[in-house]
Amino acid sequence: MTDKDKLLAEKFIGFVNIVRKLRVECPWDKEQTHKSLRRCLLEESYEVLEAIDNNDMTELRKELGDLMLQVVFHGIMGEETSAFDLCSVLDAETEKLISRHPHVFGDVVVSGSEEVKTNWEKLKQKEGRISVLDGVPKELPALFRAYRVQEKAAKVGFDWKEVKPVYDKILEEISELKENIEKSDSQEKIEDEFGDVLFSIVNYARFIKINPEDALRRTIEKFIFRFQKIEDYARENKLVLDEMTLEEMDEVWVRVKNNNKG
Repeated sequence: MTDKDKLLAEKFIGFVNIVRKLRVECPWDKEQTHKSLRRCLLEESYEVLEAIDNNDMTELRKELGDLMLQVVFHGIMGEETSAFDLCSVLDAETEKLISRHPHVFGDVVVSGSEEVKTNWEKLKQKEGRISVLDGVPKELPALFRAYRVQEKAAKVGFDWKEVKPVYDKILEEISELKENIEKSDSQEKIEDEFGDVLFSIVNYARFIKINPEDALRRTIEKFIFRFQKIEDYARENKLVLDEMTLEEMDEVWVRVKNNNKG
C-alpha cells in the first residue's frame, strides 16, 4: 500500500467516524431512516449531474462529497440493524466489478466497449436475473428509463436493424395521436398514444446516439435562459411582464436566440 493509499484509507475511516458521531449525537441525524433519506439521495445525485453538465469541477468535488455522505449514512444505518455494513457493501461491489470484467481480471478477450456492454448483460443474467429488463429502476426519470429499457432489449437482438424505420415509427405514432385527438377519444387513450410518441422518439434518439434525458435537460436550461432574458428586458424597460404582448416577448426571444446560438 502506498503512502497515498494509506492517507486515503485514514481519511475515509475518519469520515465514517464523523458520520457515526452525528448519527448518535445530532437530533436530526438520529431520526433519519433509509426511507426518510430517499429524497436527499435523489437530490444529491442530481446536483452531481448538474455540476457535470456545467463542467464545474469545484462544484463536482463538493457534490460528490455530499453523495458519499448519503452512501456512508445508509451503510451506518445498515450496521445498526445488522442488515449489512459498509464492509459488506464494499465486498459485494468489489466482487461484482471483478466478475463483470473478465476481460480485465480474467482471460476473456473483447473487441471493444460494445462487446463489453453485451457481456455485462449476459453476466447479469447468469447472476440470477429473471428478465433482461430487471435492474432498470422504476424511480428513474421516464425518458431515461425508456432509453435503458430499449437499450437492454436491444442487447439480446430485439431492435430495429436500421434507422429509417425508427424515424418512420415516430411519424406513425404522431399520426395515430392526431387521429385519436380528432376523434375526441378518452383522455386515457390520448395519453396512451402520446406515450407511444415519446417512446418512439426515445428509440430514435438511441439510434442517433443521443441520450434523451441529457438533450431535454439542455433544452430546458436553454428555455430558462431565454425566458429570463425576456424578464430582464421587461424590468429594464419598466414593463409588466404579463401585460407584454406575445409578439413583444417573441421579439426579445428571437434576439436572444440569434445572439446565443445553440
